[in-house]
Amino acid sequence: MTARKTPAPTPPAAAVAADAHWAATRERLMARARPVLKLTICDDEEAKRAVHAARVAEQQAKTEAERSPKDTAAQAAHQAAAAALNDVQAAFDAVSIPLRFQALDRKTYKALVAAHRPTEEQAEDGYEFNIDTLGPILIAASSLDGITEEDAQAYLEDWGTSEAQALLNTAFAVQREERMDLGKG
Repeated sequence: MTARKTPAPTPPAAAVAADAHWAATRERLMARARPVLKLTICDDEEAKRAVHAARVAEQQAKTEAERSPKDTAAQAAHQAAAAALNDVQAAFDAVSIPLRFQALDRKTYKALVAAHRPTEEQAEDGYEFNIDTLGPILIAASSLDGITEEDAQAYLEDWGTSEAQALLNTAFAVQREERMDLGKG
């Protein structure tokens, strides 16, 4: 098989503009919101255990209900387990602190990374940026809840290692969040 010597022709702009399908697709692409991730903080161990137990019970009841669709007792048990999960989840949500982060536009994110060059030691370790200076700024810039740089710095310094890392990871992860499926056409 030989490679194509001339590039595929580009359709005229007027033809693209006249194509209702492309125009609608383009409009949807231009209107897409940037990704958002949520980090949920809950200090109430009992609420966390209750949600976990209710999820397990609901999943077991659902499996049984799907296995026996004509069994009214199994169907009722699934409905009861689902209702119990909703109640426990509402109680969990009431004692939790959700933090939401939205991806920055690419130009802004790249500028932030470029402005926070790694130290010599970090560069030797393979880092492309200075995590210590970029972290609090990225957390603040991507926060939908108004976290300031000062707040972010305080959380990173005061929280336990795992929790501070989770905060930092969420602010970075939303920048790399992928919502595409490269399936077969």
